[in-house]
Amino acid sequence: MAGNDKARRLREQLAKGEFILAPGIYDGISARVADGMDFPALYMTGYGATASMLGLPDAGLATYSDMVGRAEMICSVTKTPLIADADTGYGGLLNVRRTVRGYEAAGVAAIQIEDQEMPKKCGHTPGRRVVPAEDMVLKIKVAVEARRHEETMIVARTDARTGHGLDEALRRARLYEDAGADVIFVESPESEAELERIGREVSKPLLANMVEFGKTPRVEVDRLKAWGFDMAIYPGLGFSVAAEAMRLSWVHLKDKGTSNGVAVPQYSSMHELMGFAEVWDFEKRWAT
Repeated sequence: MAGNDKARRLREQLAKGEFILAPGIYDGISARVADGMDFPALYMTGYGATASMLGLPDAGLATYSDMVGRAEMICSVTKTPLIADADTGYGGLLNVRRTVRGYEAAGVAAIQIEDQEMPKKCGHTPGRRVVPAEDMVLKIKVAVEARRHEETMIVARTDARTGHGLDEALRRARLYEDAGADVIFVESPESEAELERIGREVSKPLLANMVEFGKTPRVEVDRLKAWGFDMAIYPGLGFSVAAEAMRLSWVHLKDKGTSNGVAVPQYSSMHELMGFAEVWDFEKRWAT
């Protein structure tokens, strides 16, 4: 069985010291737009995927089948390595094994699993509860063993900061490193000083979540690199600006009774973006 080529590329980029800047994508259009922009990786956001699939909040309502299907679709239309949110692994240890193998088969390069209780809640929101650290350690060990290709990366996220403080979050980060996670993700630190401390105390590749309207200050990539971070995801940027652009466009349509004169810029190459040229070439070739 061939290895995970996209995961291999992602590992090689990290090994060379390239900072992994990953925009949050959530559907076919956002995936295709970002894929054409030469980012080193893309990030499938659970918030955005749940919102675009179900019109519901990221509160443990999307199932494994929902999310692995979305990941497979995104991987099928992109060439860029995908880091994908897999929530808690969707259950116990058997579920974690199934999740890792399913995401890997879908083409995902890095699989993110968090230490929240089920049903999980969106990061940066109140009321998140975490499982005992020892339970998450077992999940990580199962995830590492379950992958069929050693190139596939396991991202271990802890949500302990909000309810238990930074010391506990960092204790868990060290346990998750020792358990074999490839990348560590300490969710929702609340200051630049906390980001700096995380960078000092985590030795494995480190992911920062630069989310809109969250608890963590959004800082420039150069500063994150200087503090010891290797990756940054921007999960909310795409869907938040897309939603506002739609709202403004539809306000204009409602008020004016026409789409002429809409102030929001429109993507003028949608046919090319979605691959219609290939469809038209196919139809010409097989026309009867």
